[in-house]
Amino acid sequence: MFENFTKSITKTRGADIVTLKGGEGPPLLLMHGNPFTHVTWHKIAPRLAKHFTLVLTDLRGYGDSSKPPGGDDHSGYSFRSMAQDQVEVMQSLGFDKFYAAGHDRGARVLHRMCLDHEDNVLRAGFIDMLPQHYLLNNVTRQWGVFSWHWFFMTQAFPTPETMMGADPEFFIRRKLSKTDQGVSFFDPAALAEYIRCIKNPEVIHAMCEDYRATFGVDLTMDTEDYEAGKRVTTPSLILWGKKGGVGRNHDAAEVWSHYATKILQTATVPSGHYLQEECPDETYEVLQEFFTRKI
Repeated sequence: MFENFTKSITKTRGADIVTLKGGEGPPLLLMHGNPFTHVTWHKIAPRLAKHFTLVLTDLRGYGDSSKPPGGDDHSGYSFRSMAQDQVEVMQSLGFDKFYAAGHDRGARVLHRMCLDHEDNVLRAGFIDMLPQHYLLNNVTRQWGVFSWHWFFMTQAFPTPETMMGADPEFFIRRKLSKTDQGVSFFDPAALAEYIRCIKNPEVIHAMCEDYRATFGVDLTMDTEDYEAGKRVTTPSLILWGKKGGVGRNHDAAEVWSHYATKILQTATVPSGHYLQEECPDETYEVLQEFFTRKI
């Protein structure tokens, strides 16, 4: 899937991060969501690598990156900790300033990165994500039913770990089947990789710690920043799937206008939540145009 990429392990202060690097041009970091790994970018990475020095990672706790302890407050899996990892990965490659895009949880890491490391991120692409500060302060029945796994995975150890671990392949297939297509648009090799990873009990626990942090320390940080008037000032793209939960249940552009001050572009593609795997051509075109345009 990544024939012309080099794979390594980057040791940050907090974790060992799987890192792939390939291509030429300005540095562009891509961060995956739950329950994925860097493999989620396999349909668009070779094309983006023609324009950028592309860096793909597994977030801490995911894939084959290390699984450090979350701690009593789960802050080991806060988006602040994950963002710090990613900045250190880019710096280890010689990139103090870079472009970045994230999908789902990766977009949440990017949101925190833009708040904590605004001087490092030159442009930001947020893919099918709305800030958790907004979502958790505006819980609706419709969103709660659609995003049921949020409320399940945040439960105290060992309840979700035990239930997910009883049949991890069923869980991941069920979670990924958000539309009538089910998992049909996933490449079989990519889906097999996601299933391999979630069969690791340490990955399951790390994923749950990620969601526990979201409802705790992450929300606290976000609330403090929001009430202090701190917003994303990085030139930004807001991209979502028209048929996904964001597209069907929310006005993404309006919501993001309260969290980012320099939204250069909003765009949709005709997909559900998993844009880069369901509609790779359209997703590639939007990302390529955004990160190469002159501003």
